[in-house]
Amino acid sequence: MSYSGSCHCGQIAFEVDGEIGAKTQVVACNCSLCSRKGALLWFVPRQALRLLSAEANLSTYTFNKHAIKHRFCSKCGIHPFAEALNPAGEAMAAINVRCLEDVDYASLPVKHFDGRAL
Repeated sequence: MSYSGSCHCGQIAFEVDGEIGAKTQVVACNCSLCSRKGALLWFVPRQALRLLSAEANLSTYTFNKHAIKHRFCSKCGIHPFAEALNPAGEAMAAINVRCLEDVDYASLPVKHFDGRAL
């Protein structure tokens, strides 16, 4: 299945392939950045994410080990996804399910991740 997503103003638009359902676990991280932005993250292979807007519309923030590219809109400030390598070295995307259309994110089980401990 393909899902459409965007930032608030629409300057960043994307599609992502995968299945989100009652058994899909999303991650709520308590690191200093994620706890402030309130994202619920769904991890997919990077090739499942297709950017529909210009790459120039994306701003990037990194911190700590600079391993994760937190992507956001410079106009409205919304963080729709992040990009990084998983422990096996594979390119991954962390999709903020709150930025996806027609997804009942309140029904998804949430795994709490202790990012502050890293």
